[in-house]
Amino acid sequence: LQRMLSIAVEVDKSPNCSSCRIADVIFPFVLNIPLRSQREAFLNTMESQLLRCKVLELLFQHSCDVPTTLPLSLAKILYFLSHSSVLLQYQDETATWQRWDEMLQYLSLLLMSYQNVILAFPLADHLRSSLNDRMDLIIQKAKPKLQDGDDISHLDIQLKIEDFISRMQQVLEQPFPLQIMEKLCMLR
Repeated sequence: LQRMLSIAVEVDKSPNCSSCRIADVIFPFVLNIPLRSQREAFLNTMESQLLRCKVLELLFQHSCDVPTTLPLSLAKILYFLSHSSVLLQYQDETATWQRWDEMLQYLSLLLMSYQNVILAFPLADHLRSSLNDRMDLIIQKAKPKLQDGDDISHLDIQLKIEDFISRMQQVLEQPFPLQIMEKLCMLR
């Protein structure tokens, strides 16, 4: 399935558009995956980083009280940190902190996938270009195009992390589990 989804993204003239269409179709099914381990297995095995970004972006947009119209960028990922609630409906008696832990796990996965699509290596941005156009971009040694929202400061990050911590403390009303602090450090 993952290989077929990756090919479906790649063969389109606009991988960005095809990944949006495929993510729109997949998203309701992701919402109905009952166990965290199954959701993580599905998301972690996605071969297309671009498709993973789109699915996770939809997941976070769904969990925000006030969805944003920002394009996917580092600023939007920080927005998700500040405005997302527990992502999915749980059928079992999962502790609240474990739900937030899952949200932070997916936010880190979104950040890593986004970096792979945009920032990680010189030809990464070409994942959003068609296969035919990629060769020209590679030959021209074109630089990746950053989004306007990719210019964030360390202060922006620190403020959003502190805001998240205070929100978590209000919700949990107990000491922070170590796993949450580790994920926040990793995300930072």
